[in-house]
Amino acid sequence: MTRGWKYALFSLLVCSGCTIGPKYQRPTAPATPAFKELNGNDQWKMATPSDQLLKGKWWEMFNDPELNRLEELVAIDNQNVKQAEAQFRQARALVAGNYANYFPTIGSNPSITQSDTGKNAGRAGGTSQSFSLPATVSWEPDLWGRVRLSVENASDNAQVSAADLENSRLSAQALLATDYFAMVGNDMQQAILADTIQAYQRNLQLTINRFNGGVASRSDITLAQTQLAGAQAQSTDLRITRAQLEHAIAVLTGQPPSALEVPIAMIAAPPPPVPLALPSTLLERRPDIAANERLVAAANANIGIAQTAYYPTLTLSATPGLLSTSLATLFTWGSRVWSAGPSISQTLFDFGRRNAQVQLTQAAYDATVAAYRQTVLSAFQEVEDDLASLRYLAEEAGQQQEAVVAAEQALVLENARYLAGTDSYLNVITTQTIELTDKQAAVTILQRRMLAAVDLVKALGGGWDASTLPSTDQLRSAESANPDNTQKIAQPTAR
Repeated sequence: MTRGWKYALFSLLVCSGCTIGPKYQRPTAPATPAFKELNGNDQWKMATPSDQLLKGKWWEMFNDPELNRLEELVAIDNQNVKQAEAQFRQARALVAGNYANYFPTIGSNPSITQSDTGKNAGRAGGTSQSFSLPATVSWEPDLWGRVRLSVENASDNAQVSAADLENSRLSAQALLATDYFAMVGNDMQQAILADTIQAYQRNLQLTINRFNGGVASRSDITLAQTQLAGAQAQSTDLRITRAQLEHAIAVLTGQPPSALEVPIAMIAAPPPPVPLALPSTLLERRPDIAANERLVAAANANIGIAQTAYYPTLTLSATPGLLSTSLATLFTWGSRVWSAGPSISQTLFDFGRRNAQVQLTQAAYDATVAAYRQTVLSAFQEVEDDLASLRYLAEEAGQQQEAVVAAEQALVLENARYLAGTDSYLNVITTQTIELTDKQAAVTILQRRMLAAVDLVKALGGGWDASTLPSTDQLRSAESANPDNTQKIAQPTAR
């Protein structure tokens, strides 16, 4: 063994356990022991024990078969989800590519050479052949953890992509539920207008009959006609909104708008209480928070990668092979040839370039920490906003229902006064408008309650958990290379 090889192996033994770069610690995030808007709020329920938390198919809590059918299509056919899944597979491939740097690179370049030096070249002239079967082996030991940090960085980024995939899926599912309840609320508004239009048509005919009988004036007829036309115009406008919402639902489920028809439906009941856990669990149940935390881990690994530039690079290379002038003797012991040796490269002066790179990665790390904490704060705000909305909308719904009942009673009395000739038709129209407005407002409030419940589910992470992020071993496994196994590798892992 040559002295160079001895030095190389000695360096390998001494430095193989060296660790460069800061040890990763999850950054702290602001959290409170309880949500502020829970006091006096009956629109939620504490999830105790934890198995009562939201599950994957959270939309089933609304007990709407049509919504269930549409939601199942989102995870399968939504194109944004498919795009996020493909990006996850790209990130997963980078993990395998970086892990391969732990191992040597082996190559070969066999050749057959035939030469003719000509007749005038003397005794050495003539035709000759040579057969060569060389191999090249090159390996860079991971003395300073450069490969380890690269694998760690790639794994963290792949976990970011996995969390982004889940966030994309959750966003699409929540958007579909939002569009669906907006459309169903639209159907309920349309039903109110249909009943109102029938009532207005009866009133118009009644007014015409009273005019023909000399009891009512022509202005009463024009007022009734104006009121009827206005209600019909509102009904037509609602058809536009429904068509657009149905088209949006079709695209969310991966279908062309012409391929989907959603039947007319109604919101059967107010939103059910949403299972809610302690605020601290929010950090583990929202994919966007998990993605930002993994970005912090990746940025931490980048600092170590930048710091390894201060240390030398050792490359061990060897070129064994066979060389012969005859194919018959190529594979004999006498045809063996080889060369081997280590090489070390080290940057001596770069005038601050490496230091600048380390500072750059440190600043990038600090930025990701701030982004992570801001994401946590925004998540708490979303939950508190939705809790407040559910609480006060429930109160508003009761108050609005009282207004509807009062408006209905007022209309009965006003119609009686008009038929008795003690009041003008203008007061009837005013009271009818109040009744219609109150009924439409009641439906709008119910619709807003459903949307707030969907937003709360989304703000709580929709039943996802950060423990399902794939580990480094799962990310680089042969099985995970199959796109069909994207869901299979999402198994619990210690991070």
